[in-house]
Amino acid sequence: MLRKLLVLGIFAGTSASIPIFFQANPHLVDGLLQSTDASPPAAAKAEPQVNLASVPDKPATPMPLGRQVLVNADKRGHFTSQFKLNGRQIDGMIDTGATLVAINASTARRIGISLNPSDFNRQVNTANGSIKAAVVTVDRLQIGRISVDDVQAMVLDDKALQVNLIGMSFLQRLQKYQVQDGALLLVQ
Repeated sequence: MLRKLLVLGIFAGTSASIPIFFQANPHLVDGLLQSTDASPPAAAKAEPQVNLASVPDKPATPMPLGRQVLVNADKRGHFTSQFKLNGRQIDGMIDTGATLVAINASTARRIGISLNPSDFNRQVNTANGSIKAAVVTVDRLQIGRISVDDVQAMVLDDKALQVNLIGMSFLQRLQKYQVQDGALLLVQ
């Protein structure tokens, strides 16, 4: 009788943990389900390994994990990656200290935002002092499979901003973002 209760308890505990495991690791379960399809050999469909110790030389392509993206830190410890703004690929750095997404004027032109000198009517404080900026809305900002529409951004002169910054106007619209094991996890 005790053995049956013990087996039943183990079975119930295992059954209850399956949904939790799936929510935490959807890419693993998807990989298992895809491996049962009649498709190319498993060697050709191998999942890319996430190496959190690697440090990319240039902005990395984000590693999508379902509706999650893992961004490795660069050599300086910054989270740089490739993003799509209005469908155009740009390099950027995730900056939790930036209130808004900040792009330079060249990037704004490349993604289809045209500005007049009169549009630069906002005074913003940066690490290098006070500067004029234009506030715009980016139709869509994507990283991996994460996509957010209508993201508020500011445009600065190219001399004032060499690196595009992905700030809180994007990050606060995610379910969560956190640093773990030297990488930044974004979850939508």
